[in-house]
Amino acid sequence: MAVFQQYSWIIAIISIAFCFSSFGNGANDVANSYATSVAARTLTMPQVGILSMITEFVGAVGLGSRVTGTIKNGILDISHFERVPATLILTMGCAEVGSATWLMLATSWGFPVSTTQTVVGAIIGAGIASQARVKWEWDSGSVSQIAASWGIAPMIAAAFSAIIFGTVKYSVLERQDPFKWAMRLIPLYLAFTASILALFLVVETPTVDSLEEFGAGQAVGIILGVFAGMLVIAYAFFLPYFHRRLVRQDTRIRSYHIPLGPLLWRENPPIYFPAKDGTIVKDYSGATPEVLGKRDPAGPDGENDPEKGPPALTEPSFKIVQLPPEARDAYLVPTEHLSLYHPKRLWAFLKYGFWRGVMKYYNRIEHLEKTHARATIYDNKVEHLWTYAQVASAMMMSISHGSNDVANAVGPWVAAYNTYQSGEVTSKSDTPVWILVVAGFLLGAGFWFFGYHIIRSLGNKITRVSPTRGFSIELGAAITVLMASRLSLPVSTTQCLTGATMGVALMNYDLGAVNWRQLVFIFVGWVLTLPAAGLISGLLMAMALNTPHF
Repeated sequence: MAVFQQYSWIIAIISIAFCFSSFGNGANDVANSYATSVAARTLTMPQVGILSMITEFVGAVGLGSRVTGTIKNGILDISHFERVPATLILTMGCAEVGSATWLMLATSWGFPVSTTQTVVGAIIGAGIASQARVKWEWDSGSVSQIAASWGIAPMIAAAFSAIIFGTVKYSVLERQDPFKWAMRLIPLYLAFTASILALFLVVETPTVDSLEEFGAGQAVGIILGVFAGMLVIAYAFFLPYFHRRLVRQDTRIRSYHIPLGPLLWRENPPIYFPAKDGTIVKDYSGATPEVLGKRDPAGPDGENDPEKGPPALTEPSFKIVQLPPEARDAYLVPTEHLSLYHPKRLWAFLKYGFWRGVMKYYNRIEHLEKTHARATIYDNKVEHLWTYAQVASAMMMSISHGSNDVANAVGPWVAAYNTYQSGEVTSKSDTPVWILVVAGFLLGAGFWFFGYHIIRSLGNKITRVSPTRGFSIELGAAITVLMASRLSLPVSTTQCLTGATMGVALMNYDLGAVNWRQLVFIFVGWVLTLPAAGLISGLLMAMALNTPHF
């Protein structure tokens, strides 16, 4: 039986806030992991929605920490609550409500904010109102380090991503025969990506030792082992698939034929479930109703002419494409003539509510024609080769997010619930598996229903994104997070991805290829996060502690 049964109402409130916090966490941070894949047209929103449900759940339940710190990052002096443990329940309740409120507001406004910094800000606000000591000095996880990360993390990520994209740009994209060099080098890039992401997943998973305890030898062993293994897989399975689809232009081949491997070298391989749409690869140029890019009409719609070669970069030309229908047009409009309670109308409302979030047209970018036109469009087949590495990096970052950031929503709830049950304040609390299951589901659901706001804010709204650029952005951000973990710096994946996008955009050597207004908008969201979440939770805590009563 719980010690503090009289405070069950606080547990009820914090449980509701926990659901909104997990949902908002998914809507905001999960979108960060997949934003460049959507912007580059590597994945569609429904595909990302399904993938995110799986990767976030696996990260939260399979790899999430079973022991959660009571006070996130040790930001508050926990001994302050030992005299009156019930006050900790109230403090964590106000922090959870403040965190959930800001996350939902920031997401609806399109601010890609750090969920870690949101919950830290909320705990600081509630802690100040309860007169607990806050760690302001320069120390691991302190407020000053978090504030410094607003500028440091994006710049480091920008540098790494620019270097990675530079290697792809000058070794493949801008050479005389880019597709030939792409086929030669793609196994190396796939192997390098796999090795970095394997180390990223190992180091970022809370259930394993820190990088120091893990040891440099084991880390190097993982990198070299995964690199060698992936290199063998790339030559045995990916190269035959790429050759069959892109060189021999077999329109029946799709990614699910990769397991055929060496059989695809045959004249008549045993192809199961052949594709019937007759396309080789889709257009990764980011063609939207706004602008296709700077192209010379060397062929229909700016396509390559076999005799003339790739089109020259001249004046902008426009290409109108068929927009995918949004949920309203697909489900509500056809049933508008029916009565409100007609079964078909009700069924249409249900489908609209379920599909609305992932059927938004995420590539509609107003007033960015000139910005997008300043970014070079590269060989479409080369871009296709890099989609596989890009999807892998996005999935790994999402799994890592599920394993790490689930504690942002779960932490305050676990602290309050364990104090409610035991009547004691502890620095570490056991995390029930069932709450990780709930959180893992809500992380994916948050993206499915609400994540389109952040998808629109990142990616193509900063610059034109293609698979090679998206690959560089995600890998550069992952390397930055790895370095930050090694140095115990509290950086945000959100901030790293935003900085990485800026770094790749600057590799166009044209400041006009970056939407600086959008970057300022995002930076304002970062700066507002700590005070806004803190103010909401602090006011709630102050009112609760000073409410008149009989």
